Amino acid sequence: MEEGSEHITVPCLLCDRTLASVSETVQHCKADHGVDIPALVQKHRLDDYGYIKMINYIRNTKFSAESLLLTSNGPLPWDSDEYLKPALADDPLLQIDVEELSEVTAVTLSPAADDQVSLLLQRATQAEDRAQRAEEALARAMDDLHKLKSAYNLSLVLNTDTSRGPSRSGAIAELREDEDEAYFSSYGHYSIHEEMLKHGKVTQCFFNLQVVLDVGCGTGILSMFAAKAGARKVIAVDQSEIIYQAMDIVRSNKLEDTITLIKGRIEEIGLPVEKVDIIISEWMGYFLLFESMLDSVLYARDRYLAEDGLVYPDRCNISLAAVGDTQKHSDRIAFWDAVYDFKMTCMKKAVIPEPVVEMLKPETVISEPVVIRTIDCGSVTVSELEFTEDFSLKITASTFCTVMFSTAPDCTKTHWKQTVFLLESPIPVKTGEELPGQITVHKNRKDPRALLITLDIAGRKQTYSLQ
Repeated sequence: MEEGSEHITVPCLLCDRTLASVSETVQHCKADHGVDIPALVQKHRLDDYGYIKMINYIRNTKFSAESLLLTSNGPLPWDSDEYLKPALADDPLLQIDVEELSEVTAVTLSPAADDQVSLLLQRATQAEDRAQRAEEALARAMDDLHKLKSAYNLSLVLNTDTSRGPSRSGAIAELREDEDEAYFSSYGHYSIHEEMLKHGKVTQCFFNLQVVLDVGCGTGILSMFAAKAGARKVIAVDQSEIIYQAMDIVRSNKLEDTITLIKGRIEEIGLPVEKVDIIISEWMGYFLLFESMLDSVLYARDRYLAEDGLVYPDRCNISLAAVGDTQKHSDRIAFWDAVYDFKMTCMKKAVIPEPVVEMLKPETVISEPVVIRTIDCGSVTVSELEFTEDFSLKITASTFCTVMFSTAPDCTKTHWKQTVFLLESPIPVKTGEELPGQITVHKNRKDPRALLITLDIAGRKQTYSLQ
């Protein structure tokens, strides 16, 4: 506030006297009442709002100087927001910044003529500093505004009130947002979406649709296929930061009138419709079930899918086969028996439980594949995604079985590749014989998005952790 530009009167906070300026009032409170207002602000670490509350509180309650000086650093009597309302209309004490308070103490009631020039220079310097700080604050505010405009474009991306979502169930649904941050953050990295988009099979099965829900929409590719195929409305949901790129992609393709994007977890948000006709999602992970995103799709199915609605993909299989690759076994397992002539056999216990995700050579497969689990996405329950199944592999080559794997290597390559389970010791097998076994799949209780897979083959039992 510029003092001296017009005549003002400032009632004292602590007595009936009226003074001619803010600086004179501050000086008077210090000299006549022993109350140093700038020192109080510093003592209680008041920001602009705290200062305003204090001034209004003193005026409203006629707080004495003695009580003011005895106020401790604990809960302050003026903390309530009711003291943001001015006690005095157009109170000049409320028109000054907290940062200016220390400066007004330099202004005396009637400075000597010889001090006028230095005083004016001092105030000019202080004003310049304030202007510089204000410019910097404005620049930061403009930058924040730009970010908000990009991130929260309400015409396209909806950030819903998660507190109003329906009740949830299941291990994944019960994860707090901070517990699940790593999973969603991983899908904010663009390489994952590049891999998925290069897998063409998920982008070739659309037809004339009505209202579509895309769970875990990523870049929005499935949503855009649905829109192009004639969907009346597409609602795309994703918790990861990739949804902001999806917003730009949707707008670039002029589909913003059809596709609505919502940032959040499907278990926590509310949709702008009661029911949808079709749910689409690329939920598949390594070993099909890794990451447990299917749990979220099933939640959406039970909560939002119309009675005669459809879920795509609608049916999935997990298959198992045997591999005879002695070179791979030597490189990964037998390697630790002699590392530059040093025994490191104990490392096998750390290496074997970690499945390897890679592309296998079809010629290394030594058995017919067997389906160990079929998942009907229209009817399966979350509890059925944990299971134990017996199997028997028909051997097609006489060799050593060194590996078990899922996802057939003779099919079109996908970004899911094959999940490879290395055996500690090769099992000798012959053409035509059956290799029996049992597989148990369940979620890791410490990390529900991870899987614990136990294989029991020829009396050898090993648990693998896919995480």
